[in-house]
Amino acid sequence: MDKKLKVAVLYENWGWEEEQPDPEPEKKKRGTKKKRRKREKHDREEIYEALEKLGHEPSYVVLDGEDKTLNALARCEADIFFNLVESYSGDDTKEMQVAGYLDLLRRLYTGAGPQGLYIAQDKGLAKKIFQFHGIRSPYFAMCYQGMLEHSHDIKFPLIVKPASEDGSLGIDKDSVVDSVKGLMERIHYVQEEFECPALIEEYIEGREIYAAVLGNQRPEVLPLIELDLSKLPAGMPKVAGMEVKWDKDSEAYKVTKSAPVEDLDEETTKKLSRTALAAYQILKLRDYGRIDMRLTDKGEIYVIEANPNPWLSSESEFFMAAKKSGRSYAEMVEEILDHVRNDRRRRDRLRIGYAE
Repeated sequence: MDKKLKVAVLYENWGWEEEQPDPEPEKKKRGTKKKRRKREKHDREEIYEALEKLGHEPSYVVLDGEDKTLNALARCEADIFFNLVESYSGDDTKEMQVAGYLDLLRRLYTGAGPQGLYIAQDKGLAKKIFQFHGIRSPYFAMCYQGMLEHSHDIKFPLIVKPASEDGSLGIDKDSVVDSVKGLMERIHYVQEEFECPALIEEYIEGREIYAAVLGNQRPEVLPLIELDLSKLPAGMPKVAGMEVKWDKDSEAYKVTKSAPVEDLDEETTKKLSRTALAAYQILKLRDYGRIDMRLTDKGEIYVIEANPNPWLSSESEFFMAAKKSGRSYAEMVEEILDHVRNDRRRRDRLRIGYAE
């Protein structure tokens, strides 16, 4: 991209952070973010630094649930918003509404639009769409406040999780159940804690494979990444729950790691990549996304869920895949911007054009 852009790094802060970023990213103090591991830098800081390195003019725009920040967003004169918003005023279901607000403002932004965000977040709906298109996903049931909204003929063991949360919220060592009593207890926990339907899936034993997808018209599946769960403590189900992803002091966190997959044959790799690409396009994701799959010892591939706008830290599985493909962090950021700017359908709809 030759044109120097004004890029606003957009993120939310509704009280779960003690401090907002300083104007100069290199002066950041150690912090935490909802659903994120503790680390030296947030992904927004790394993106900011990459944008500076690329010669763009980055800035921060923060949403805190107040009307004044929405007004500030409307007044921002950025060429593109790098959208890192995951919720609004603490409500994860309003992530899509922030994207919709940007559409109403006729502004360009990275990542999925409201439609893709909504479909991917409603896991039950996404699974029905997968089934329609012939993509294998675990059989499931949806239950809320005593009402069975949908059900296949499922069998134990089962995994119970919130139907509209991400980042492994609501998933832990007790999520996998093998009795009616355990199932009822877990459904009650999900509905009480998250006030949303419980998604009840058949538990699929297998390898946890992540496929990062980059692009729009000709999206590319990057090298596959595996989260190795084989060393979890005895008796602990092999799922990427809160202990594995965010509890840095837990044994589960310490013995699990993600790395590029090196031991799959070419045909299996192609099947995984084709499945991920189909899921990405069917759910109308764009610019970048991650598809989480399970690979059984019989070679069966199950799509577990799709992640629009996944975490982009240098520690993330997405960048791990980008790095394996030969891209630097800055090149990955630049390519995401390129996909936004070069998406003519998006620009035509918003009546936006750049001087070449």
